[in-house]
Order: sequence, then structure tokens, then C-alpha cells
Amino acid sequence: MILHNRPVGGMESIEMNVWEWSGVKPTIFLCHATSFHGRCWDQIVHALPNQHIIAIDFRGHGLSTKHAPPYSFRSFGEDLAALAEKLELREAIGVGHSLGGYAVVLAAALRPTSFSSLLLLDPVILSESAYTSNINMPVGFILKRRHIWSSANEMIESFQNRKPFRTWNSAVLRDYCNYGLIPSQNGSDLILACSPEAEASVYISSVAPESNIYQEISQIEIPVHIVRSPLPLVAGGFETSPTAHNLVTYFRQGQETVIDDISHFIPMERPELVVKLIQNELMKFKNR
Repeated sequence: MILHNRPVGGMESIEMNVWEWSGVKPTIFLCHATSFHGRCWDQIVHALPNQHIIAIDFRGHGLSTKHAPPYSFRSFGEDLAALAEKLELREAIGVGHSLGGYAVVLAAALRPTSFSSLLLLDPVILSESAYTSNINMPVGFILKRRHIWSSANEMIESFQNRKPFRTWNSAVLRDYCNYGLIPSQNGSDLILACSPEAEASVYISSVAPESNIYQEISQIEIPVHIVRSPLPLVAGGFETSPTAHNLVTYFRQGQETVIDDISHFIPMERPELVVKLIQNELMKFKNR
């Protein structure tokens, strides 16, 4: 899918990869976390076999356009809004995890007719004060991530007994690794589809003043369900929740659920829970 007139580092357009499964509407529109990709949702998609579903790869991720950092956090939401317009998306149920939660909120504000409700899974929407406090994001360890792998199986074996992956559903971990690697330029190895440099840039941008979307949040009129972990945010702690604890109060039709026994990686640890949450959104859509 080509998004024209989306300038990126001198380019005139970006190519945004879209995964689509046929079925009945409303469309379920799935948006992934930083350094992840659209196929991380596969186990959830398989549990909703009759539903029309779209899962995207954000720029710099999966099979979408890569460009040199920096990456703007706000651009991910703007990309979604542009994609929704190109797809003529109407009354979809937007589901976003982490970065995806932030991005689908901004997209819903920019293009209100595209969504009928939002399900936000531990979205990276910080407290308002965080965007003015000059937080120094620790990204050195991200830049040290292993970038080159011989196979997805090697990656799985390396990750399966390590934090945070050891608490993930094994099938989700396999999807994450199988689709999270792309051929290197020389073709002899595999590399991360989201480079460590791109990932670090996204984290740095997440706390920038221009990433504050509270003004856009105030414009959203559709129902929004926030599901989050209770783990308090720790800088560099990927398992902790980045969601402002009072975020729900900023939405006109906000609802919040806190899951006691879960980390930030809600779709990875409990895909069956996410399926039930989406089914609840579908029931609300039918009964409205």
C-alpha cells in the first residue's frame, strides 16, 4: 500500500504494508507496538475466523518503508489516518497495543468517521506533565540488541527463557520471530525488521513535547476502552505500563480495566483475553 504525499527524509512517499483477512464487517483494525509487526496478532486473528481484519506494519517495521532515524511518534498516527482514508475505512473497531494504542487514538481524532470504537491495550500515552519534563530515555541497551540472526528458530531458542519473552504465549513468540526478521542486504543472514536504531529513535520521540496528543483526545467522541497493566512505569522497564493512570478521564466515553496479573505485553501474554475484549466490542457494535 503506497501512501503518497507523506514525505519521509526527502522521499515523496512511503510504502505501508497491510495484512488483510476477509470476513464480515465491522473491520477490526490492529496496530502493533514499537519494534513489533502486524503478524504478532496472528493468534488473535485465527480466533476470529469470520471477521474482516486489517493489521498494519508501521513505517520502519515489518515490511513497510524503512528510513534513517529520527522517527516521529506523531507520524505513526498520521500514517494511520492517511491509510484509513486510502482504504476508505468506515466504523472500524481500532485495536492498538503500546505505540499502536497511541497511533490509533491520533488517527481517530484526525479521521473520526473511520472508527466506531477503540480498544487500547496499555497505550503509550503518558501523563501530560511527562511531555514537558525533559525525560531522558535510556536507549543504550536497545542499540546493543542483536541485529543479525541465522534463522527464526535461533531467535526463538534465544528468547523463550528470557524476560520478557518467557511469559509470552509460545505461538505468539513464534509469530513474532518468524515475521520479525527480513533478509540482509547480502542475503546470507536475517536481520531485525525494525532496526535497533529505529527502535531507539521511536522511544526517544515518545516523550517529546510534540508527541502530546491530549488536545486531540478531547475531540474523540466514540467509546474508548483502556485495558492496562497495574505495573508502575519504570524508565527502560519494558514490562511496566506507560499509560497515564488518569488517561480514561480525558475521553468523553472512556472505560478502563486494570488486569492485575499481566505486564505491558497484554496481547503476547494473553491473546485469548484480547479475543474476548474484541468480541465484546463487536457485541456493542451490533447492539448500539
